[in-house]
Amino acid sequence: MTTTERTEPDEPRGVVLRYFEALAAGDQETIWNCWAEDGTCWYGGDLPISGTWQGRDQVVNGFLATAFAHLDPDREIGLKVTNVFGEGEQVLVEWDSWATGKTGRPYHEQNIGVFVVRDGKIVSMREYADTQHWERALVAP
Repeated sequence: MTTTERTEPDEPRGVVLRYFEALAAGDQETIWNCWAEDGTCWYGGDLPISGTWQGRDQVVNGFLATAFAHLDPDREIGLKVTNVFGEGEQVLVEWDSWATGKTGRPYHEQNIGVFVVRDGKIVSMREYADTQHWERALVAP
């Protein structure tokens, strides 16, 4: 986002960008507050994080916690938003993420997420990524 762009914090684009800033900073309170109580998250594939996670508690304490549990917390965990597109209540985000898995193998992913935001909260997210890379880097023996 350039300095000439203005995004209001409670508009869909602003909510999603605040969520990503909180993820990068490990700000659990802001992550929690970005999600609607009945928000849902979907991730494809056949991984420990795959499927539909329903409700803010399952999204934050299930989906996100499960994903981060596969990462080595003593090594760098990074996230960088590379593109944001918004129309109405839908926001599409592209981002890079990197870490070292507890497997000891490097993880570097390029992701896309489609978010729906209503009343200043994320109500749904569908995330698309290379699930085979996720498995090779973070799960497979």
